[in-house]
Amino acid sequence: MFERCIGLAWCGGCRIYSGNMVYVPRKRVLVDLLAFLPPEQRERLLRSETRLIEFLDRQARRGSG
Repeated sequence: MFERCIGLAWCGGCRIYSGNMVYVPRKRVLVDLLAFLPPEQRERLLRSETRLIEFLDRQARRGSG
């Protein structure tokens, strides 16, 4: 049926995010935006919430432009 995941909603304009428990169908494949990074860069981002959010914000801006 469903898996529980933490969903984050991000507003790049006001730079605020909020988290919530969301349900994702088990068959849905979630995209890992960090998967293509070299291991060292991935680890660096995962150690810093600020760096991670800034990276994801840049990725979202590229995707919407």
